[in-house]
Amino acid sequence: MSSVLLRSSPLRPPRMKKEESFLGKLGGTLARKKKSREVSDLQEEGKNAINSPMSPASVDLHPEDTLLEENEERRMIDPTSKDDPKFKELVKVLIDWVNDVLVEERIIVKQLEEDLYDGQVLQKLLEKLAGCKLNVAEVTQSEIAQKQKLHTVLEAVQDLLRPHGWAPQWTVDAIHGKNLVAILHLLVSLATHFRAPIRLPEHVSVQVVVVRKREGLLHSSHVTEELTTTTEAMMGRFERDAFDTLFDHAPDKLNVVKKSLITFVNKHLNKLNLEVTELETQFADGVYLVLLMGLLEDYFVPLHNFYLTPDSFDQKVHNVSFAFELMLDGGLKKPKARPEDVVNLDLKSTLRVLYNLFTKYKSME
Repeated sequence: MSSVLLRSSPLRPPRMKKEESFLGKLGGTLARKKKSREVSDLQEEGKNAINSPMSPASVDLHPEDTLLEENEERRMIDPTSKDDPKFKELVKVLIDWVNDVLVEERIIVKQLEEDLYDGQVLQKLLEKLAGCKLNVAEVTQSEIAQKQKLHTVLEAVQDLLRPHGWAPQWTVDAIHGKNLVAILHLLVSLATHFRAPIRLPEHVSVQVVVVRKREGLLHSSHVTEELTTTTEAMMGRFERDAFDTLFDHAPDKLNVVKKSLITFVNKHLNKLNLEVTELETQFADGVYLVLLMGLLEDYFVPLHNFYLTPDSFDQKVHNVSFAFELMLDGGLKKPKARPEDVVNLDLKSTLRVLYNLFTKYKSME
């Protein structure tokens, strides 16, 4: 009897000891995790501030986005805006343009915020576009040196844009902080100022989450940021004309104008056994425009002056630009459209060019 009790007693330790052991373990675990929780508290606070019940999507925050000084502000694009097709198109068009400009530098941009923040690519881009040489170090590793380079580059950009009324929507800290909205504003401004041969998608806006620290707490709000408007408004080229009215308010009359222009151009191009059925596509490479000018002015255009079978964007732009020169030589006003717009199949631009010819030469038939 006593032997049984001796054997079984080690298997049943007192309940108090078991509880003390469990609490000791729990206390040790809590102590070990305390420091890690304190480090992540501020980041979690930022997430809670942003992911309000009214916000359907969570914002992917980096730790540095929540470690703010008093009254400091951070801006980031709402994830739903990044999924917008027009936003994606804008980013792709700008990346392709930057890579085209810098092809001789063997620079390939894949992600705007990661590749442009240190000023290296922006320096090369501005030097190529403006045909200048900036007095900056070629390679910068430290944050201070990178911001100094960015300051020089952005100051040069502002010197170019200021006379044309551009208000900068970017700062050194925003670009270096990989703020995609600021980088996009900068690239759109450069593409517009230098009349880049690209077609920016119109009316692109994004929802931006603004996080600000006030009295030790993070506060968030959403604002709409407009990245592009209309092509003509961004280019600031000219006031609205009859074609704007036709496109906006009288599409039925627009078809009448198109038929009249097709009849006009075919009356002349038929002399070369050529015929037009689609205005926006068949004039896009500039060949028909050059030949039409020769027919209207009654002279032969030497074939070595233009590309009869253009196979690249640049060759097409050359052809349309050459046709514009022939129009100026013929006493016409400079076309309101850009050669790049005609090449990019912009119907309104093509109609403006052809209507300019129609109004002068129709009366001479």
